[in-house]
Amino acid sequence: LSPPLPPRLGDSYGVLPRPCRALVLLNPQSGAGRALEDFQAVVQPMLAEADIATTVFITERPHHAHEKVRDEDLSQWDTLVVMAGDGLLYEVVNGLMERPDWEDIMKKPLCILPGGSGNALAASINHYAGNDHVAKKKLLTNCAFILCKGLHTQMDLVSLSTASGKRLFSFLGFGWGFISDVDIDSEKYRRLGNARFTLGTLQCLAKLRVYQGRLSYLPAVPEQGTAPAPRDSHTPITNGQAGRILPPAGTEAAGALPADSLLVPLCQPVPTHWTVVPEEEFVTVYAIYQSHLGTNLLMAPAARLHDGCIHLFYLKAGISRVALLKLFLAMARGTHLDLNCPHLRYVPVRAFRLEPRAAAGIMTIDGEALACEPVQG
Repeated sequence: LSPPLPPRLGDSYGVLPRPCRALVLLNPQSGAGRALEDFQAVVQPMLAEADIATTVFITERPHHAHEKVRDEDLSQWDTLVVMAGDGLLYEVVNGLMERPDWEDIMKKPLCILPGGSGNALAASINHYAGNDHVAKKKLLTNCAFILCKGLHTQMDLVSLSTASGKRLFSFLGFGWGFISDVDIDSEKYRRLGNARFTLGTLQCLAKLRVYQGRLSYLPAVPEQGTAPAPRDSHTPITNGQAGRILPPAGTEAAGALPADSLLVPLCQPVPTHWTVVPEEEFVTVYAIYQSHLGTNLLMAPAARLHDGCIHLFYLKAGISRVALLKLFLAMARGTHLDLNCPHLRYVPVRAFRLEPRAAAGIMTIDGEALACEPVQG
């Protein structure tokens, strides 16, 4: 990942070795189905010139990459490269987190090369690197060039847990309602590339739905009228590696996953210093950790690769279709908050909980569908 601007205090960067050995995990079906062709035509010549030797692993089914990185000895490669959409990186991250040596293996640099429809993380990294907004082959070239330069830095991961007992790790965002509906309903148009989301948005606008549930969060900065969060031994300490959170010393067995030190079990009420949103009817809830929701959607302009923040957006019920469409058009330029829409709320948080009143609507994690149930992260 290329550094955006001059390094901020506390940022640290590493450099890939030269020569470098890369394992490329490639989904030939992602996006418009051109990932393999684009990799051979655009990326491979650049990597060869940069002295990066590649082993290409082509996925043949869902979870194939997950199993590969979970079970394989990865010591022979210096970096893992994902050439696909965000869904394949989600598989890779969760496969790595299932390894007994996850703590060491998560220090291995990961690279995303856009080969899908949305390519949100690739667009975010291109944005942080100070490059102009681009898409398609130009975005792929920019990301391949970032890999060739070999500079890498940390990125936040968010730990999510569900009422059914799943523990998942997310690098991009969690959604419920309108945005997730568009993402999943437009899957059937994936051959259209990024245009699938435009078509999906118009279809979901036509049948605009409202979702009922309770949303709670721990604000990143105490809000007016709320008591500051108690300072206790469970306050997380980041150790500077991939946004991991270390539990208090001595509480974790070797190889155990990091403790969710900001969360209480889902069966208990949220702590008193959290904020509970008074409204319980939403058009959409989206918790995003990076700047872009898609190549053409700059949803969280304030986000950075590892700012330790979850950028929480929610749209309250009552918004008109016209106002909703205006918001999405403005999001292409990242100016949606300037519209001062009374139904849209944005708050940077450190943790959140969503409790749907019924199992209605689609939930997504990094663009992948999830059963609708209470979840916190």
